[in-house]
Amino acid sequence: MTSQDWNADEYSEHAAFVAELAVDVIKLLAPCSGERILDLGCGDGRLTKFLQEQGCDMYGIDGSPEMIEKTQELGIPCAVMDGHSLTFNSEFDAVFSNAALHWMTQPRDVVKGIYAALKPGGRMVVEFGGKGNTKKIMTAISETLAESGQPDYDLPWYFPDEQEYTTVLEEAGFEVQQIELVNRPTPLESGMRKWLELFTSGITANMDDEARLAFQDNVCAKLRPELFDLEQGWWADYVRLRVKATKPL
Repeated sequence: MTSQDWNADEYSEHAAFVAELAVDVIKLLAPCSGERILDLGCGDGRLTKFLQEQGCDMYGIDGSPEMIEKTQELGIPCAVMDGHSLTFNSEFDAVFSNAALHWMTQPRDVVKGIYAALKPGGRMVVEFGGKGNTKKIMTAISETLAESGQPDYDLPWYFPDEQEYTTVLEEAGFEVQQIELVNRPTPLESGMRKWLELFTSGITANMDDEARLAFQDNVCAKLRPELFDLEQGWWADYVRLRVKATKPL
């Protein structure tokens, strides 16, 4: 499987719900004016800009050059960087991340880098896909790939439960203040096909156009009985892991 490819304009238009549903994790962050905060997996910079407007000294990183270009357009200092290989040393009061860490499948490397990036007493506040996230969607994807004779892909996401991720955090030296799984069924105003276009490009990159459309058709057909409603349309079976942990003084 190739790496996920991001179309920043498409993401901004059709995945606005990602930032709009971050209210609770931002409350948990409780940003203060003057704090230096790293936004890990900043995407198109929408939340980074919001935090900057609260008086925070923001720095965004993302693995996608297209996303970083969008963030730069908002006037936010940022850089392309792999979240598995952070290079900061005791620079931030907080590390914030929304809907990004489930794309980073070596969590110990990520958490180790976050710990190093924080000042003593700094906090890590993140929300990302947890155990059970998009379970129905992942099952439909796996079944469709198997039926089409495609290789047995390892799907490109990391969805831990509370116990597993607490272990990862504590091994790195963090003290965990809060960790919880949150069921959050999420409406998809642009539909399931657009969701698949945005979030499964790494799976379909080696398919030709005909095969890619057939893949999307088959996944949607499998999901329609469970994730589509005539009145409300499509929705995704999201489960989020919300975390606050601190680096000891």
